[in-house]
Amino acid sequence: MITKEYKFYGWEKADVKDERGLTPRDYYDLLEKIWTVETCAPRLRKDWNEGNKTLGQCSITAFLMQDIYGGKVYGIERSGGTFHCFNDVDGCVFDLTSEQFKGEKLDYTDCPEQFREVHFAKEEKKLRYELLKKRLKKEMENR
Repeated sequence: MITKEYKFYGWEKADVKDERGLTPRDYYDLLEKIWTVETCAPRLRKDWNEGNKTLGQCSITAFLMQDIYGGKVYGIERSGGTFHCFNDVDGCVFDLTSEQFKGEKLDYTDCPEQFREVHFAKEEKKLRYELLKKRLKKEMENR
C-alpha cells in the first residue's frame, strides 16, 4: 500500500522491485537525499536549488536505475537537441526526475533509446554518474 504521493512520472505504477525488494519510489526517497549541485548538469547548475533537486539529474539517474532494474533508457527530445532520459523496465515506465519540469506535460511515447556509451562519452557526465552511484551505495549502507 502506497502511503505517500510522489511527483515523478509513473510513480503510481512504479512497482518493479530489485533484489532487495525496493521500488523506484524507494530509490526516489534515497536519491532525494543525495542529488546535489555537484551531480547536476553543469549547464543547469546556476538554476539548481533545494526546491528542485531533480534539475539536471536525468541521464545519470536513469542509467543508475538501469543498473539496478535493467530495462531500457529512453529520451524525450528537448529544445537544443538534448534528451530528457527516463526508464522503461518491461513496460513499467517511470521518470524519477520529471518534476524538474514543474508540471510541463512530457510525451513518453515513441522516444528513441538512449545509450550510456553516448552519454558517458562526456567525461563530466560519467564522473557525475559515478559520484551519484557512490553516494547511493553509501546511503544504502546507512539504511
